Amino acid sequence: MTSADVAREAGVSRATVSYVLNGVPHQKIPETTRQRVWDAAARLGYAPSAAARALRTGRSEIVLGLLPDWPIEHVLGRLIQQLTNAFAEAGLTFVVHSSAHPARPLRDIWKAMTPAAVLALQDFDDVEAEAMRAAGIEVVMAMHGSPGGEPRPPLVSEQPIGALQARHLAAPHRRLGYAYPDLPGLDVLAGPRLEGVRAVCADLGMPEPDVRTVPLDAAGAAEAVKGWLGADPPVTGICAFNDNVALAVLAGLSHLGLRAPRDLAVIGVDDIPGASLAQPPLTTVVRDTDAIARGLARRVVDSLGGKETPAEPVRDDLLLRFRESA
Repeated sequence: MTSADVAREAGVSRATVSYVLNGVPHQKIPETTRQRVWDAAARLGYAPSAAARALRTGRSEIVLGLLPDWPIEHVLGRLIQQLTNAFAEAGLTFVVHSSAHPARPLRDIWKAMTPAAVLALQDFDDVEAEAMRAAGIEVVMAMHGSPGGEPRPPLVSEQPIGALQARHLAAPHRRLGYAYPDLPGLDVLAGPRLEGVRAVCADLGMPEPDVRTVPLDAAGAAEAVKGWLGADPPVTGICAFNDNVALAVLAGLSHLGLRAPRDLAVIGVDDIPGASLAQPPLTTVVRDTDAIARGLARRVVDSLGGKETPAEPVRDDLLLRFRESA
């Protein structure tokens, strides 16, 4: 089916069909005519060609989301879905590409898709960013980092998470530890969260946090727990990178016949489904991922529209979910 078929079915010109189905503004088309066009298109099963629209407007309606080689678990999966919804409300399609091996090179992907915008979770090198812009991709953004060497803060800030964890533990505990993830690719998140813990410790006159890498197994986590408890002075409160790492710390305590919060208080991040089922149930920081998704989508849409976007990170209201582990 073509737009000519729709025009004949609706009894209007082909130009009118194009104006209606492509949402062209400033056209004085009666609402009854618009509805007749939509009804005819539905009866015939016609949809406007995305490829033809891209040729006409000079860009596609695709936002390419670039994922680093990270585990796609509960929170990241939820954020992807919410970004998909937020972009859809703006008439854009969010398409995700993961860089996990053996994925095709990033340049092959954006050249094939020619998206209107690229939104990356992690920074990429300046050469790649400039190549995208030279190819006509109007908006190139990274949640963490500044592509193209732009001196901007990250779109999403991680430091407040660590700061909230540390402030919660600081009153009853005089020395804190940080449970760092055993996956180097997560440094872009873990580093700033650790800086948030460090900043609170410094402000309160507490010692530097004792940082230990915690693998996701009970025996390995137990070694980190023994190190914290054997420190001088001993660590009694742990800020974990996320709930998975926090659950590993709880498993390490159990492996040693110990229990939180009596022997070591533990606080995580993300409130994954298993957090409330842990023994003891895990205290955790909850992020408003829907607000993050809508804020990111708004930045992209405004940039595509030529509007100036704020320099500060998008709104991310944090909530501390109190349970028994801390």
